[in-house]
Amino acid sequence: MTRRGFLGIAAGGAVLLNAPTVFASKRGSFERTLSFFNLHTGESVKRTYWADGHYDPRALREINHLLRDHRTGDVATIDRDLLNLLHQLGQTLRTSEPFQVISGYRSPKTNEMLRKTGGGGVAKKSYHMKGMAIDVNLKGRPLKDIHRAALNLQSGGVGYYPKSGFVHVDVGKVRSW
Repeated sequence: MTRRGFLGIAAGGAVLLNAPTVFASKRGSFERTLSFFNLHTGESVKRTYWADGHYDPRALREINHLLRDHRTGDVATIDRDLLNLLHQLGQTLRTSEPFQVISGYRSPKTNEMLRKTGGGGVAKKSYHMKGMAIDVNLKGRPLKDIHRAALNLQSGGVGYYPKSGFVHVDVGKVRSW
């Protein structure tokens, strides 16, 4: 194989790996499904939140509930772009394992409490308070792999917390720490 041929194949593979992927159902539609396990509440949910070009309001409500502030019980609307980012991250990592949730939505009260007692790392205007951020890991998957995949998506903020056992992703501006 020539060098040019190899580079052409490699470029094509890179495009396919970075393209958003979705599952085709028997009806020929496309679906996006997410699975979560909340480490604080022990609750889990697996829902197809988007199908046939539409978001499923019931699935979104269930996801919002699971990703609520477990300290206060407050539920907020999780940004759809965040859900799509997580779907894309799962596809990139080729996993069907549930995202293990450390922190989803965070109320202003909880955010302030964590800022005062958490030892740093909690932003005053955290995207968690807007339903635009989540801290996760995946069972059986090294954090560095999740971190690398999230960085490669270039879809928002990515924080790496190996000592705490999670990767932060948000749909704010592209940045990393």
